[in-house]
Amino acid sequence: MSRSIIATELAPAAIGPYSQAVRAGNTVYFSGQIPLDPATGALVDGDIAAQTRRVFDNLTAVASAAGGSLAQIVRVGIYVTDLANFATVNAVMAEYFQTPYPARSTIEVSGLPKAAQVEIDAVMVLD
Repeated sequence: MSRSIIATELAPAAIGPYSQAVRAGNTVYFSGQIPLDPATGALVDGDIAAQTRRVFDNLTAVASAAGGSLAQIVRVGIYVTDLANFATVNAVMAEYFQTPYPARSTIEVSGLPKAAQVEIDAVMVLD
């Protein structure tokens, strides 16, 4: 099975020893994205909705660099620092995905890099 690294300047550079995504065969595994502005590397200003939109914009850029789109994502993992934001994250996700939605888990965590409120990873299968 072939394996290739996916990288784009339209999403934030990795802040650790990992790739933005790795393609193995026709499956693309996305590393977790936090709400970093790809141009500055800084956390975006704003509430959980603004942070979640930035994360999905970053994931969109990585999906495109891999030759796909969010419509081909089959699984999403969402990590939030406060489950009270669950409804807001759902509303923002609905702006980016349509039915049939990908499989998903949402997990509350005690902290995320750079004090982000949300981190999202994904798995995409290319046709």
